[in-house]
Amino acid sequence: MTQIKHAENVRLFALNSNRPLAKSIANRIGLPLSKASISHFADGEIKITIDESVRGCEVYVIQSVSDPVNTNLMELLIMVDALRRASAAKINVVMPYYGYARQDRKARSREPITAKLIANLLEMDQIDRLVTIDLHAAQVQGFFDIPVDHLQATSLFASYCEQHGLTGDDVVVVSPDHAGVSLARKFAEHIKAPIAIVDNRADEARERTSQEVPEYVIGDVEGRTALVVDDIVDTGVRMKLSAAALQKFGAKRIFGIAPHAVLSGDAVNILEDSGLEKMIVTDTIQLPEEKCFDKLVRLSVADLLAEAMVRIHNHQSIDTLFNRK
Repeated sequence: MTQIKHAENVRLFALNSNRPLAKSIANRIGLPLSKASISHFADGEIKITIDESVRGCEVYVIQSVSDPVNTNLMELLIMVDALRRASAAKINVVMPYYGYARQDRKARSREPITAKLIANLLEMDQIDRLVTIDLHAAQVQGFFDIPVDHLQATSLFASYCEQHGLTGDDVVVVSPDHAGVSLARKFAEHIKAPIAIVDNRADEARERTSQEVPEYVIGDVEGRTALVVDDIVDTGVRMKLSAAALQKFGAKRIFGIAPHAVLSGDAVNILEDSGLEKMIVTDTIQLPEEKCFDKLVRLSVADLLAEAMVRIHNHQSIDTLFNRK
């Protein structure tokens, strides 16, 4: 790993969303997590105190906007305000999971664009840079007028597939719907596999509650190992229905792949009861013990984020991180 230069002027802070990941990143960089106190007033308001000097320092704040989404978002905004008022020279936000990104456009009348709203709030808070992983839509980067480093977990999943024999002529990468084709194609190019598409025609609102197995799969999956690729696994319904459709069309083994394991509601039971052999995710979101089930495989993004942070600080290109094998 690249060594960090002038480490005495760098501070790493972890808020409450994913402290295990933040500690792993700090260990890889070779710096301790700096101290900050996070407490709440009686009515639930968040209070943050930075317990050491950050004057003139380059600061990295590690926080996913995950469940509890609103609390974690406010923690981040309040922390950035505290750092700015404490005269930090540069404030970099490392957001492994960018919450509210699923509303990135107006799909129907009178809807908000929350992905843009979050961008506005972060820029209003005067952050200098955002580092994130696998945005729901890559164009969310365009909502910012500051540098955005959009990292991808593709290489982690590709390495896992190579190590476990999930490559070769009998492997096919599957998009769970037509909207996810570009993501599936990108992963398929990485592991040199063909793609298929589950012809899921349910609209987004109905898809969350629909239990109907899609009637068609576009592409050849019979007798093959299918890798269903999505960016988020939330309720687990789409993964389960995709697996059922692939089984119907003769896939012999089925794996789910998604960087962000939101796992809301009854998702654990839904995925356990599905035709998936494994559900492969990353640790961008911290999961409580009750959400860690037998089929779940978690890959760490700590090395990826640590290397990106060191290269950003050293003013080095991060291009090689996108093509890492």
